[in-house]
Amino acid sequence: MIDKIKRPFGYEPLLRKEDLGRRKKKEDQRANDFWGTLVRLWQFMRGERRLLYFIIFVVMITSLLTIVGPFMIGYTVDNYLVVQQFDGLITLLMFIFFIYVLSAGTQYLASFLMVGLAQRTIYNLRVRLFSHMQQLSVRFFDKRQHGELMSRMTNDIETLSQTMNSSFIQFTTSIVTLIATVSVMLYLSPLLTLLTMTIVPLLVFGVAFVTRRTGPLYKQRQRRTGELNGYIEEVISGQEIVKVFSQEERTINDFEERAANLRHVTFWALLYAGFIPKIMNMLNNISFAIVAGAGGLMALYTDGLITIGTIVIFAEFARQFTRPLADLSNQFNQVLSAIAGAERVFTIIDTEPETDDGTIEDQAVEGKIDFKNVYFSYDKEQFEHTIRDLSFSIDAGESVALIGSTGAGKTTVMQLLARFYEVDGGEILIDGTNLTDYKRHTIRSQTAFVLQDPYLFEATIRENIRYGKLDATDEDVIEAAKLANAHDFIMQLEDGYDTVLELDEGFISQGQKQLISIARALVTDPAILLLDEATSSIDTVTELKIQEALEHLMKGRTSIIIAHRLNTIKAVDRIFVLEQGQMLESGSEEELMRRKGRYYEMINAK
Repeated sequence: MIDKIKRPFGYEPLLRKEDLGRRKKKEDQRANDFWGTLVRLWQFMRGERRLLYFIIFVVMITSLLTIVGPFMIGYTVDNYLVVQQFDGLITLLMFIFFIYVLSAGTQYLASFLMVGLAQRTIYNLRVRLFSHMQQLSVRFFDKRQHGELMSRMTNDIETLSQTMNSSFIQFTTSIVTLIATVSVMLYLSPLLTLLTMTIVPLLVFGVAFVTRRTGPLYKQRQRRTGELNGYIEEVISGQEIVKVFSQEERTINDFEERAANLRHVTFWALLYAGFIPKIMNMLNNISFAIVAGAGGLMALYTDGLITIGTIVIFAEFARQFTRPLADLSNQFNQVLSAIAGAERVFTIIDTEPETDDGTIEDQAVEGKIDFKNVYFSYDKEQFEHTIRDLSFSIDAGESVALIGSTGAGKTTVMQLLARFYEVDGGEILIDGTNLTDYKRHTIRSQTAFVLQDPYLFEATIRENIRYGKLDATDEDVIEAAKLANAHDFIMQLEDGYDTVLELDEGFISQGQKQLISIARALVTDPAILLLDEATSSIDTVTELKIQEALEHLMKGRTSIIIAHRLNTIKAVDRIFVLEQGQMLESGSEEELMRRKGRYYEMINAK
């Protein structure tokens, strides 16, 4: 169940699945490390630091030029306009014009350099994140919504990109401008500066009031955006199921609730963030009134304590004094949002990759498989094992069928062989060597998978088949397709092997997709063949084609087949009957039928 819409304070993370609670709690704790994340971003920019220092130098020049401009205007008022001295005025005005042009030029240069630096940094971060995700275990992806992970790859990194592009320069400019402005104001008139500073406590209180509320809200918005994206991805992927069970209305209601939670948090975040410009405008007007009123009285009733030109300078500086504070406040909100996104990205980068401490690399295997007292559980915090004390042996080149009821552990056996997961106890041997002694790619490169739901990429048929072995020749691709009985239907297509399979293609059937996926597995010429319900979604005619191909495939290869159809089971050397992760019985079909055990019951029940 998801949380109901909460008030803006004291809300909890929006959880759709209860089993994700502990993980999200850990991520929320990491999300509080604001300064730690900034340090990590700084370390990530190690190769760009020299350019960053130069950008800061250019920004400082720009900020100082914005101070010189108003100062020169005040100087012009006191020394030319008030005393009606016009000699050299044109030259001075041209000089002031040059200062403002130079200021605009340096500002553009800093922005140009910063955009390039930011995009290179974001590119490196995005590549680092994507590369790290390729090293993570299947367990990691099983426990997370794919749409939520995509949100971290796109939304969170894009938020950080926008902040780096604009906020850094504005943030630096504001700090330099603020320091320079106050310094010049103190030099010109300490008393008037002190009067102008009376608005600072109001400013500090207002900004603190807003940022205490916007920080958690921005983090919550990032999280709920990811969750909404995850739900959208789920619904789109399972659209057929939604329609089959007529759950459109419920799906819409669930989406509306998640969208309402996001709208609620975003509303309050933007509402509070919108207070800052209002506060700044109010304080700007108050500051101007103080300068005009106090400065005018000082010019009228004091003897030379302040000049008209100084008042003009102060009027401009009073605006420049509040503007950087406003910019700092606004940018701080954006920085909070960016840091929230960066923390979510670093949470994935901090996830431990698959451990691969094996030492055997690029060694050919014959395919002898031994399970010795293997225990395994998908949830390490639960004591119930999916596989319990499982032992069996498969000779090299032997074909075996795994059968059993749903949840018996058939697919888990294959996942353990591919080292998608590590055993909790016992050991798995390949050719008498512990599976963990092999490098993962050594075993996987010699193992072919054909899954129940074939997945094809948006590419040509030739490229999809070659995906199993990128250096395969066209002849290898065609030969694999022929063995999989896919060649004939491929050649009937207008472009043959160069036919592009788009994501929404409808010109090939589910069975034809499966034939292509089998060809993709065959092109690797594997020593071990794993078929997980490979014929479950295929029509009878296509199944006969696959059976014919399987007779050739399993010769000389260790083959493990999960199938419910008897035609596939009869083609194997032995049958293993699993129940609740344990071996009930094993033997040839003739032996099992003679024993009249569990297999005999399953056959007669059909």
